[in-house]
Amino acid sequence: MTTEPTGPPPTVRRPELDAIRTLVVVGLVFFHSALVFDTRDDYYVKNAETTEVTTVLAGLGVVWAMPMLFLIAGLGSWHSLRRRGPARFAVERLLRLGVPLVFAILTIIPVPQWLRLRADPGYHESYLRFLPRFFDVRLDLPDFPFILQGRYFETGHLWFVVLLLAFSLLLAPLVHWLPRDLGRRIRDRLATTAERRGAILLPAVPVAAVSALAGLEEGFAAWSRWAYLLFFLYGFMLAADERFRTAMRRDAVPAAVLGTVLFLVGMPGFLVVGNVFGGDPFTDMTPLAIGARTLYGATGWCWLVAILGLLDRRRPAPGTERRPPDGQGRKQGRGRRLYGYLAAAALPLYVLHQPIVVAVAYGVVGWHAPIPVKYLVIVAVSLTLTVAAYDLLVRRTRVTRSLFGIRG
Repeated sequence: MTTEPTGPPPTVRRPELDAIRTLVVVGLVFFHSALVFDTRDDYYVKNAETTEVTTVLAGLGVVWAMPMLFLIAGLGSWHSLRRRGPARFAVERLLRLGVPLVFAILTIIPVPQWLRLRADPGYHESYLRFLPRFFDVRLDLPDFPFILQGRYFETGHLWFVVLLLAFSLLLAPLVHWLPRDLGRRIRDRLATTAERRGAILLPAVPVAAVSALAGLEEGFAAWSRWAYLLFFLYGFMLAADERFRTAMRRDAVPAAVLGTVLFLVGMPGFLVVGNVFGGDPFTDMTPLAIGARTLYGATGWCWLVAILGLLDRRRPAPGTERRPPDGQGRKQGRGRRLYGYLAAAALPLYVLHQPIVVAVAYGVVGWHAPIPVKYLVIVAVSLTLTVAAYDLLVRRTRVTRSLFGIRG
């Protein structure tokens, strides 16, 4: 798993990766707003009237969205390790992920838990009085990497940051100690295999096995933490050789078709286990539950290949682009500025969004209005406040940018 590529490294940034990452983060506002009305999920704030429609719609997103974030993080880690080396990479990850994690836990992560308690009319404790109880924690090493546990303490939606930081800090010494020649041989063997038609879909097998045998964790967006580790490592390996990227472009359409078939066959299994047999499709070890999780895991990888392959387009080498007409050039300039703005905003928006969604929902669920109206209000207000908080409170000073993991 060497950080030295066999051929010339890609020199052109892939804007579709930043676009996908931003789309997923913004989509989480829609997703978490929907959980307010979901019959099954125990969200912080719940509407009196709920629906199962959200469960079906959420399935279309959870099967690929968070795995995609880990895959993209793995891709970025290869380039970061190549530039910085293992030691500086670990320091950079601690600054970019560890600092926002600690800062958010100390400031905004307790808010949803407090509002959950405030939903009880008999609870009148102030936020300041609640905080000491939130930070009453104990060590729980077997639940790695979530080693701090407490009755009220949680990392909330920042479980993604916890896992990504842990995976990165595990990757750095692995790259350092793995013999360079061995890593190169492993990568070359895998890249050569990927040149065969359809072989890029083979990584679905380990993901499917982990999903089937380790189960799925509802608190981690319906995936196992160990499946996320696989997606992260897959991303790291995919960035190391252009042959993987070529294979994903070539097999994108078959991956999309296969993933759709697997999803349509497997999703009813989840519904049958839960609704007909009254079991837990995420953890039950019945043949039907295991089969549904197997298809779910394979679907996730197929859809990642399809999305990345279909969106990936060859771009001209730097310095060879044709100069666009003036009007089109101005539009491209505005597009590049918006792209830069959103690319830098992804992590801060992720950190900020859920406490804001919960706070807005806390005020909206008491309205006498139908579910669609409440949902649209929660989404619109939460998006506006999240972007405004980022723009006005985060991006304008060096200190706040550092606290939210923005480079430079």
